[in-house]
Amino acid sequence: MAPKTIDMLKKDLPVEQGSLVFSGSVKTGLVLVDIVNGFCTVGAGNLAPTQPDKQISLMVDESVKLARMFCDKKWPVFAFLDSHHPDIPEPPYPPHCINGTDEAELVPALKWLENNSNVTLRRKECIDGFLGSFEKDGSNVFVSWVKNNQIKNILVVGICTDICVLDFVCSTLSARNRRFLGPLEDVIVYSPGCATYDLPAHVADTIPDALAHPQDLMHHIGLYMAKGRGAKVVSEVSFDAVKEP
Repeated sequence: MAPKTIDMLKKDLPVEQGSLVFSGSVKTGLVLVDIVNGFCTVGAGNLAPTQPDKQISLMVDESVKLARMFCDKKWPVFAFLDSHHPDIPEPPYPPHCINGTDEAELVPALKWLENNSNVTLRRKECIDGFLGSFEKDGSNVFVSWVKNNQIKNILVVGICTDICVLDFVCSTLSARNRRFLGPLEDVIVYSPGCATYDLPAHVADTIPDALAHPQDLMHHIGLYMAKGRGAKVVSEVSFDAVKEP
């Protein structure tokens, strides 16, 4: 899609973005959505980028920085990992992130999270991480994480802005509005810490049943939809004012 067209659409669908400054007085948790090889590492699978991608690389870098900061401060971190059973498809997408493969593992820059006691990892078999957190007994791992840590705000990063990130944000906001999430007040999406994939129209035309997916536009639409559901969207995050108890 031509840059001028995208600029026009962004003008008609503006997303005002603020800044988030951590004061240390409000308990905040970090949620990482599907920052796995199958979506982020070049050539790693059917839904991975085929060449280096600036938006995805920035998302990974920003997510790593935030994860380091949160873990250094012993603040709660929750990481979703897209992980599918080989015999259970997820249409309209081709097989991806099959459980037990490298596709379903965290990107190399975040592998250290697996050994950090401050981090809760959740493998999910569906787009929506909130739904993917339900256990067979009806309990929900994410809900328990929020309540047990008395989290008032969550900061969300990951991939894809308009798919897995958006679905999780929308479900979490609905659960918050129904008072299912205890102390949770705000769901905050950090835009540079999110990314989506790029599938230009001329490429989509060569793939049966594929839909065009212009990266910059769909990233913007994902942010727009999240804000329309009640999330806060920020373009800057600062820890400068944090005061430890």
